[in-house]
Amino acid sequence: MSLLKYESELREPLVDGAKTYHQVTEDIIKPIEGKPTRAWWVGFIIAFGLLCFGVYSVYRETAYGIGQWNITKTVGWGWDITNFVWWIGIGHAGTLISAILLLFRQGWRTGVNRAAEAMTIFAVIQAAMFPVFHMGRVWLAFFVFPYPNTRGPLWTNFNSALLWDVFAVSTYFTISLLFWYTGLLPDLATVRDRAKTKFRKMFYGLASFGWTGSTKHWQRQESLALVLAGLATPLVLSVHTIVSFDFATSVIPGWHTTIFPPYFVAGAIFSGFAMVQTLLIITRKILNLQDYITIGHIEAMNKVIVVTGSIVGCAYLTELFVAWYSGNPYEWYAFRQSRVNIFSPYGWAYFGMMFCNVVSPQLFWNRKLRRNVTFTFFMSILINVGMWFERFVIIVTSIFRDYLPSSWSVYYSPSTWEIGFYLGTFGFFFVLYFLFAKFFPVIAVAEIKHVLKTSGESYKNEMESMERMDARTFVEEEVEKDFH
Repeated sequence: MSLLKYESELREPLVDGAKTYHQVTEDIIKPIEGKPTRAWWVGFIIAFGLLCFGVYSVYRETAYGIGQWNITKTVGWGWDITNFVWWIGIGHAGTLISAILLLFRQGWRTGVNRAAEAMTIFAVIQAAMFPVFHMGRVWLAFFVFPYPNTRGPLWTNFNSALLWDVFAVSTYFTISLLFWYTGLLPDLATVRDRAKTKFRKMFYGLASFGWTGSTKHWQRQESLALVLAGLATPLVLSVHTIVSFDFATSVIPGWHTTIFPPYFVAGAIFSGFAMVQTLLIITRKILNLQDYITIGHIEAMNKVIVVTGSIVGCAYLTELFVAWYSGNPYEWYAFRQSRVNIFSPYGWAYFGMMFCNVVSPQLFWNRKLRRNVTFTFFMSILINVGMWFERFVIIVTSIFRDYLPSSWSVYYSPSTWEIGFYLGTFGFFFVLYFLFAKFFPVIAVAEIKHVLKTSGESYKNEMESMERMDARTFVEEEVEKDFH
C-alpha cells in the first residue's frame, strides 16, 4: 500500500477544482487588478449611504448635545452601549479563528482567516466610537488616557472597569492589526510584482515592506505570526471578560453576577463566528471564490456555532437559576418581572434572544442544513439579531426600573439619531470591508498554495486513484501466490 499520502482521504478537499499554483494566483489576485464588478458597486454605494446617515447623526449629537438621544431618568446606558458591546463581540471571532487554527496547524483556516482578521479590525473601530460619543463632549475624550499632564492630581481612575476597557481594547486592536498585516506581506509582494502601472507598483511596493520571499523573510514572518497568535489568543478572552466587568462590578440587579466573564466570552465568539459566515458567503459570491471558501469551510464554522450556542444557552439558564436561588428579591424581580415575563415591556426582547441564540442554532445538528449556503446565511444574520437582543436585555431591562418606583422610566426606545449612529457604523464597517476586498487579497494566496499539494481536490483524487491501483496490484499478487 502507498504511504505517500499526507492527509486522510475521508476529509474533503480544502481547495476545489484542478488548481495549479498559477491558477490560484489568477483566481485571487485578478479581482484586485480589474475594475470593480456591478455587485461590488451596489454593495459599496449602499454602505456609503448608511455611512453618510451615520455621520449626520453623529453631527446632531455632537452639535446639540446628548439630549438628541432618548436617554431617560434611569436608562443612561441604552442603545449606544448595547451597540458597543455588540460590536466588540463581533470583533472577537476573527482573530480567534486565525490564531487558534494557526497554533493547532489546522489547514482549513486558509480559506477564512484573512477575511476574519479584517473583520476584527473593522469591528473594533466601530465599537470604539460608541463610548467616545457617549461622553457627550467628544473633544475631551483624551481624558480617558493616563499620561503625565498639567491637570495636577486629576488622573483617570485605575479602579474603573471603563479604564480597563481602554487598555484591553487598544492592546487587542494593536495585536490584531499586526497579525493581519504580517500575513498580508507575501501576497502584497505578489500584487506588486504583477502590477502594470507605476503607481500600483509603488503603492504595493511600500505596503509589502520590500518582501522578496527569501528563506530569512519566511522564517521571520512565520515566527512573528506564531508569537502574535500566542498573544492574541489570551487577549480574545481578556477583552470581553473586561467588558463584562463594566457590568459585573456594579451592584445593579441583573448585572452583579460572577458568571458574566465566561458568559460574555462565549457569546462574543458565538456572534463573531456568525458574522464571519455572513462575510464569507457574501465574499465567495461577489468575488467568485467558491473553490477556496468551500462548503467544508462553512460546515466547520457551523459546528463551532452549534457548540458556542449551546454554551450560551447554558449560561442563560444558569443566570436565571442564580437569580432565583440567591434569595435576593431585587435580583429575582429583575428576571421574573422584567425579562421572563412575556407581558413585561421588554419580554419580546428576552424571548427573541432565547429563540435566536438557543433554539435556532440547534438546527445545525442536521448535516444538510449545515452545508446549505442559503440557510447558513439566514441563520448567521438571525444569530446576530439574537445577540443584539441579548445585550439590549442585559442593559435596558436591568436599569429601566430601579429601587424607586417614582423614577421608573417610561418605555425606552431609541431616537432617530441613535438608530442613525448604529446604521452608520454598519455603513462604515462595510465600506472598509469592500475597500479591503477590492485592493487587498481577501484570501491568503501563499497559504492556499501551501495546502494545495496535500489537501487540494486534484491531489486527493490522484492519491485515491493510486490507492486503488495499489490495492488492485496487492490483490493480484495475493491471487498469484495462492495459485502457485
